[in-house]
Amino acid sequence: MTQTGGIDQDVPSGVREEEREERVTVSDEGLPEWLRPVAHVVDTVRPRQLSSYLPPESGAGRQSAVLVLFGEGPRGPELLLIERAAKLRSHAGQPSFPGGSLDPEDGDPLTTGPLRAALREAEEETGLDPLGVQPFGVLPKLYIPVSGFVVTPVVAWWRDPTPVRVVDPGETARVFTVPVADLTDPANRATAVHPLGHAGPAFLVESALVWGFTAGVIDRILHYAGWEQPWDRTKQVTLDRHA
Repeated sequence: MTQTGGIDQDVPSGVREEEREERVTVSDEGLPEWLRPVAHVVDTVRPRQLSSYLPPESGAGRQSAVLVLFGEGPRGPELLLIERAAKLRSHAGQPSFPGGSLDPEDGDPLTTGPLRAALREAEEETGLDPLGVQPFGVLPKLYIPVSGFVVTPVVAWWRDPTPVRVVDPGETARVFTVPVADLTDPANRATAVHPLGHAGPAFLVESALVWGFTAGVIDRILHYAGWEQPWDRTKQVTLDRHA
């Protein structure tokens, strides 16, 4: 397979759409051995194994993508996350993967559109250089009923890390990485319970409570990659009613 460095940042306006599509490549070449279990998850996991919330058969929903970016930091493997600005209309203040809605220039949502959107949004939100990001798989599309988003998680290896920061405070409050060792530590795990009755996995890491869609995807990756450690599922964190 051909190794990718992300997307071509200088696509001429006259380039045909078919040629634009060819510039986006997914490859698992050169991945570190510790990421192989995640690559296997991407290749084999089925939608219902990830979530009970799947896109409506009617095709309704706003197409979006997130970047599930694994890198290596001072404490080993880590994930890149952001904290959304408190004044946003959707999922305000929540830790999440970088990402957002597909734009028309991202291309076909059924092919490479989510790849382009995930990389573009990550660059806009964190300032990372997408040329150092190697997408190696795409998870099944999932659905967030509360906001109506149809989300494609793009899983990638941060082959050549670059500095990250908050680019637009109106969109992002914080950019941070979380060691995978902290995500798998049973002491950092809990069940988030919403006053309306919903319950799901949560992680208390880096002075943040990661819950909802993001925590659900992380939880399933850890589980199917064989990284999950037994944890106390009766330990609960109550969410704010407006969360």
